[in-house]
Amino acid sequence: MKTKEDFIERVLYTEEEIDKRVKELSKQISEDYKDIKKPLLTVGILNGAVMFYTDVVRRLTIPVHFDFLIASSYDASAQTSGKVNILKNIDNDPKGRDILLIEDIIDSGTTMDYLVTYFKSRGAASVKLCTLLNKPSRRKIDVEIDYCGFEVPDEFVVGYGLDFAQHYRNLPYLGILKRSIYAK
Repeated sequence: MKTKEDFIERVLYTEEEIDKRVKELSKQISEDYKDIKKPLLTVGILNGAVMFYTDVVRRLTIPVHFDFLIASSYDASAQTSGKVNILKNIDNDPKGRDILLIEDIIDSGTTMDYLVTYFKSRGAASVKLCTLLNKPSRRKIDVEIDYCGFEVPDEFVVGYGLDFAQHYRNLPYLGILKRSIYAK
């Protein structure tokens, strides 16, 4: 059986570091939204953000509604196509709602820019972004990130929901994948 040393070059953030940062983000979000009139509509971007989304929202001290969306601007080669496809939309009406989009990683910015514009055009009162990871070195479109867990280098990061070919999502930490695994 293979161990993490067989595919992880190095651990970037430990489970404890992630937990500490998630608690800080949840506290800040709760403070920022403490006076809203309707529950905050939290939208998790599937599949990668599931662990982060769950950990953030369960620590919020304000009323929230849960929803999920599947959107992508990436093709099979892991390169952004520049065109965003919504594969599963939210179930709640965004009109008049404060929306917090919760994402695993923002790199090119294409998908998040599209989604912010999309929800504003559908009448959202506000749309803010919360991401576990920010990879500014890959940015093609500038997006305002309101809540950011960590900034990461231009490396292939896996774990805590992030995957490579549907593998490694279940790691409790964030690690850099060995180049030999994805450069085949």
